[in-house]
Amino acid sequence: MRSFHCIFFNLFFALWVCTSFSQTREISGKINAEGSVEGIHVINRTSYRYATSDQNGNFKIQAKLSDTVYFSSIQYLPKSIIISIDIVRKGSVFIELENYVTELDEITIGNILTGDLYSDINNSNSNRAINFYDLGIPGYTGIRKTQIQYRLKEANEGKWIQLGIPPGFNFWKALNRLSGRTKRLKNNVRIEKDKNILNYIKNVVGPKLFKNKNLDESLRAEFYYYCSDDPSFYNRCINRSDVEIMQFLSEKLIEFKIRISSKI
Repeated sequence: MRSFHCIFFNLFFALWVCTSFSQTREISGKINAEGSVEGIHVINRTSYRYATSDQNGNFKIQAKLSDTVYFSSIQYLPKSIIISIDIVRKGSVFIELENYVTELDEITIGNILTGDLYSDINNSNSNRAINFYDLGIPGYTGIRKTQIQYRLKEANEGKWIQLGIPPGFNFWKALNRLSGRTKRLKNNVRIEKDKNILNYIKNVVGPKLFKNKNLDESLRAEFYYYCSDDPSFYNRCINRSDVEIMQFLSEKLIEFKIRISSKI
């Protein structure tokens, strides 16, 4: 009987601890660093809460057990922490940030000037401009997302279940799905892509096509929209080469001419 009571007590205590510490509460914090500690971004990536530090490095943010909190600033290395039982119990946390330092190799830019204008001009080298690769600075070279694409990413970002004790559920992602916002944004992204590729076809690929194919200029706008209505338009034109798009347009042009002639 005593053993049963002990098991029941332990289970009850474990349940009480999980319930108590899984509730969202305000966590106070202080950031310490060598430079300015004002305006550092404090982001709860689990529950999508956001705060910034004041001039003394102090901040307050809503969080619960096992949440991931991310600290970001231009002059410091980014840092992530997991909200532990100790942090929840104390209701506070102390963060140390390290300076973001990029070490550069010794370089010589240009030639040594002699003071002789004619000589200096002849000795100069017209090289490409220095970019972030040369300086060792992180840079982005991919295709930048549009505003609609960023909204979709924000609405649908993150895993459904965040591992931890207890596990966290991505309510923000679920809410966007249930409200239909994610579906609307996906549709808007598709429409935006369709519009962009249609403009590209009109301005770039279409003129190439009609150098060898005949179609009255007054019918070309109708032809382009006829192509965009095809169910395979998206798959055959998005992220495809000009040759592939040209093949698709040539096939549709044959259909379009038959359709036009049947109306006459």
